[in-house]
Amino acid sequence: MTETTPDLISTRPAGLPQPRRYPGINWIGVQTLYLREVRRFWKVGAQTVAAPVVTTLLYMLVFVVALQNARPPLHGTPFALFVAPGLIMMAMLNNAFANASSSLIQAKIMGTATDFLTPPLSPLELTLGFTLGAATRGLAVGLVTALCVLPFAPLGVANILAVIWFALAASFIMGMTGVLAGLWSEKFDHLAAVQNFIVMPMTFLSGTFYLVDNLPEPFRSISHYNPFFYLIDGFRYGFIGHAESNLAVGVVGSAVLMAVMGTVCWLVFRSGWRLKS
Repeated sequence: MTETTPDLISTRPAGLPQPRRYPGINWIGVQTLYLREVRRFWKVGAQTVAAPVVTTLLYMLVFVVALQNARPPLHGTPFALFVAPGLIMMAMLNNAFANASSSLIQAKIMGTATDFLTPPLSPLELTLGFTLGAATRGLAVGLVTALCVLPFAPLGVANILAVIWFALAASFIMGMTGVLAGLWSEKFDHLAAVQNFIVMPMTFLSGTFYLVDNLPEPFRSISHYNPFFYLIDGFRYGFIGHAESNLAVGVVGSAVLMAVMGTVCWLVFRSGWRLKS
């Protein structure tokens, strides 16, 4: 029998194997989760990308083509140019929300949540992976929708920074909202309730098809507390150069909302609420 040297004994791990510890953020894990989310919706692109574009074009057909002679310009902007940015933003909001929420509820119901709970991913990394994947879908749908809307509404760009900021902010905010909705929901009915009774009303009552200032009180004042109003109005300003709201309020408010939503998502992932229990 060979004699074991003291050096070999000292290098053996003591106790049970310890999980691998990553200094800082596990970027490989975040990238893997992100690519998983992107490929998940890209495999069914006809449903996740093409269908929202068709829906937006139908809105354009109804509100622009059918009513083009019945609607006067809004603040000197033709109705088609006014409503098009709102429709693009609406598509981004709905699809960013749908990506994260559907991914998490499906994982919970099908029992595949271990796919992202078992790897060495921290709550922050889970938040980043799901949010970035949802934002990518929202931005992709927004870009394709904008290209398809151009023949009906030849949009120009008055402020590219406003377009980029509010598009990113909306996609990230709704991606994180989808994360929270997916974690909270225990069945698809719960998720449909959030979509139908919270997301959709806030989207339609945010000035997508009309000027909020034309609403009677108290609805005009209430609409100014709707974060979707500032996202759509700021995004529209980037194209037509006119805004109903204070752009500084929209920029700061969206930044604060992103920070708050990100913190809440991190806390929920860390607690494992309705995910690990």
